[in-house]
Amino acid sequence: MTEARGGTFYDDPDLLDAYLEHRHAPVSSPNLVMEEPAFMAEAGDLAGRRILDLGCGDGTFGQHCLDAGARSYRGLDGSRLMIERAHETVVDDRASFAVADLEDFAPLTDPVDLVSSRMALHYLASVEPVFAAARSSLEPGGRIVVTVLHPVISAGNKPSDGPRQTQEVDRYFDAGPRERDWFGRDVAWFHRTIEQYVDAVIDAGFAIDRIRECEPVADLFDGDEDELERRRRVPLFLLIAATAR
Repeated sequence: MTEARGGTFYDDPDLLDAYLEHRHAPVSSPNLVMEEPAFMAEAGDLAGRRILDLGCGDGTFGQHCLDAGARSYRGLDGSRLMIERAHETVVDDRASFAVADLEDFAPLTDPVDLVSSRMALHYLASVEPVFAAARSSLEPGGRIVVTVLHPVISAGNKPSDGPRQTQEVDRYFDAGPRERDWFGRDVAWFHRTIEQYVDAVIDAGFAIDRIRECEPVADLFDGDEDELERRRRVPLFLLIAATAR
């Protein structure tokens, strides 16, 4: 099996189109009805903020930040095609984008107020250097808000017969890469326990503000009670918000 991981996984045009169609689909996208509302709540008021986004994707969050009054927004992503889409999504002098391997991310010389990372860090073999560099990029009292695959998901596979109703969890305490089929391609997601994520954040010099598991928001399901019930069965996302000490 040939593995692909990190941002370069999305440098396949057909795969990227399929992923973004799913990512932005109302109700059927768990990102929109679970991860996004939790993330936006923890990110808080973005007006006047200088924001660094690790794994910025197609720039949709960047546009939201600027619409909310952010002073500046920098987006980094390992996918060349994602960055091309981000330049199409966001045309604003306050925004900048760059192709960058997040595992090589170094502290910024110009500090920021908020470091965000949405559904990117589980592609990395090591997150400790990323959290340390993020801490060094923040003003004192600055914040980091990240979401990743819930460890229940990275530790197992769903049954193959249709949409996820249950989840098998195996070797939960064995951190490391797990091979998966994602939009018809082979990928490696790096599994870590909740405890390991929390330790990495604290050891980097942060104080934990909130841990959330992104419970589905009923009002966002357009009355689709069956889909709401399905999404309440298995946690998909883990969110950690913390303040630089």
